[in-house]
Amino acid sequence: MPTVTWDHVHLRSPDPEATATWLQDILGGQIIRSPGRIDVKLGGANVFIAPVTAGDGVHSPPVTPYQGLDHFGLTVKDIDDVAAELKRKGVEFTKEPVTIRPGVRICFIRGPQGISVELLERDKKYA
Repeated sequence: MPTVTWDHVHLRSPDPEATATWLQDILGGQIIRSPGRIDVKLGGANVFIAPVTAGDGVHSPPVTPYQGLDHFGLTVKDIDDVAAELKRKGVEFTKEPVTIRPGVRICFIRGPQGISVELLERDKKYA
């Protein structure tokens, strides 16, 4: 069995700058610029953001739910405080914070281009 580690998540956006800014302003990512690129370091992962232009053959975002990648999840501390902060910033919640089982609380927010982002808090005493 191969040993793997995460390298990156690749997003496509009609406005990479706005997508990067959202990831920075809403989720605390760090924008990294290099010639012809804009990337974001988010929770230890690299998020590459490629531009989408008219006629380049990139399909429109799918309507949820759909097959394939459904969402990405990020661990937070004090999910209720995080949710309150994001609501003040005008973030759209597709699922409000809820306890799904003892020690695990989740919520879902909508990101740029309809990306679904899960935020979750795990109580270590239930791990």
